[in-house]
Amino acid sequence: MTTETDNKARVRQFLHDLSIGNLEALVDAYSRDGCLETMGTTLISGTTDYAGLPAAISGVFGVFPSGINFTIRGMVAEGEKVAVEASSKGEHISGQTYSNDYHFLFEFDKGKLVKLTEYMDTEQVTDVLCGGQRQPYPL
Repeated sequence: MTTETDNKARVRQFLHDLSIGNLEALVDAYSRDGCLETMGTTLISGTTDYAGLPAAISGVFGVFPSGINFTIRGMVAEGEKVAVEASSKGEHISGQTYSNDYHFLFEFDKGKLVKLTEYMDTEQVTDVLCGGQRQPYPL
């Protein structure tokens, strides 16, 4: 197996664990100095370090009581990086259907996730996950 093949398998497992709510496996996938960066200016955007991952991931599970399903549409790997096109669908706690499209960039070191960067439709995040609330516009 190559580094690229191994890392693509890790990504498939990670998104599967995210779909089934396996918090322990998701946190364990990260290096102790790993982080998650959610792009945009939504209320959930920003960088979460390793110590904050359990709360952040649990927060996702908490607003999708029936789970959220991730579907991989494509992957490209080079060395320690895997780029992923994916989509999600789940019923939010508000009763709204949440459906989004993503580009994820997974960066590994020795089999552990050192950075996951998440790009998505931020309007979906604001409308459903944040209940329409936005960050104040900077003056």
